[in-house]
Order: sequence, then C-alpha cells, then structure tokens
Amino acid sequence: EVQLVESGGGLVQPGGSLRLSCAASGFTFDDYGMSWVRQAPGKGLEWVSAISWSGRSTYYAESMKGRFTISRDNAKNTLHLQMNSLKSEDTAVYYCTKPTGRGDSTFTAFGSWGQGTHVTVSS
Repeated sequence: EVQLVESGGGLVQPGGSLRLSCAASGFTFDDYGMSWVRQAPGKGLEWVSAISWSGRSTYYAESMKGRFTISRDNAKNTLHLQMNSLKSEDTAVYYCTKPTGRGDSTFTAFGSWGQGTHVTVSS
C-alpha cells in the first residue's frame, strides 16, 4: 500500500534547473527520513540526497553539493529535489525512496521506490 509517485522530470539544457516532486501515501510520512537516488542509462544506482523525518537535516552526495536541494512538506506528504546548474552527467531516472522500516537507514535501506521520473540534460 506504500505509494511513491515522482514527477517533474523532463528535458533541460545544461546549466538549467528542474524541480522534482514525490507524492507519498500509504504510510506515516513523517516517521521516515527519505532519499533520492538515480540511475543513469546502463549504470548502477547512485544515492543523491537524503533528508531527516523533520527536514532539519539534509545530506548530499559530493557531486550534488551546492547544486541540489532536498526538502519536504510533511503537511502535504511530499518530497522535493531542486536541481540547479544541471550537467549532462545528471541525466538519469530519479527515484524517491523510503527506508524499509523506521529503524533502518535512510541512506541505504531503500525498501520502497516510486516509478521514477526521467531527467535528460542535453543541448
């Protein structure tokens, strides 16, 4: 019954911006930290960013620092990823993820995923 629905992806030029959203349902959203992960074509999964249950703590992969901002609105059960200064290497399918359980790692225990939203950065 857990449902995560990503949106906001699309085609953007290098240097451009996109804001991804994830609508969550089927669980108590603010019981969990959340993450964004991505998968480029032909490559493995890459962790992008994470946020604590309250939104007060945020974490980023090194290559995303200064360019991406993760946020959440617990009143609306939504997660967001603001992506600025996009590069061609950011091209990937982006997924929001929920940990397997409340005691599991936000960073690694990706028990629930959405269908993903495709981001293509190209001129």
